[in-house]
Amino acid sequence: MDSPKTRSETLRESIEEMIAVGKLAPGQHLDETSLAEEFGVSRTPIREALIQLASMGIVEMRPRRGAIVAEIGPQQLIEMFEVMAEFEAMCGRLAARRMTPAEHAELLAAHQACQAARDASDPDAYFYLNEAFHDHIYAGSHNGFLADQARALHRRLRPYRRLQLRVRDRLKMSFDEHQAAVDAIIAGDAEKTVEVLRHHIMIQGQRFADLVASLHQLKSAA
Repeated sequence: MDSPKTRSETLRESIEEMIAVGKLAPGQHLDETSLAEEFGVSRTPIREALIQLASMGIVEMRPRRGAIVAEIGPQQLIEMFEVMAEFEAMCGRLAARRMTPAEHAELLAAHQACQAARDASDPDAYFYLNEAFHDHIYAGSHNGFLADQARALHRRLRPYRRLQLRVRDRLKMSFDEHQAAVDAIIAGDAEKTVEVLRHHIMIQGQRFADLVASLHQLKSAA
């Protein structure tokens, strides 16, 4: 049985969520006292949560400045999305070979949930449902180490993936790409799955230009 989460783990998840949705912006100082007051706890579990986030690359601990939300420059962002695209492709290749019929049904259900958010033109709802969809593919790889690496980088890129969904027509395009991935996985076509998922994650050309143009939204959100 899983052990209950510690207070610092629960706080880590809450602070990570605030960063993911832009309530805490890249480069923003994370004041332990203010966070402790906001969550009604002492500074000790807040400090522990920030150390956990620093180990994940989501927060940076700087001498004399304390903790700040990590910033990613455009070049590093390209590099991270390149690696994410390969992780996603590897998970997809294995999922196409290894997913069970029951897992196919779960993937389809996650895909249909995304459709409802797309139809409602709700990028925030789609953001969370999209995460669940991709997690089914990671789990379907039946390679725990690879799935953990994919999830870790996915989490590191959450604020930027969320921004992408706010670009015009991106919800529809994302859902259509999901449809192609679902079809390929259920058909057991590993190489088609790789092609679709790699394209789905990669940011290049106009997509990257759109993302860079919207980065100021993330930095000024808080």
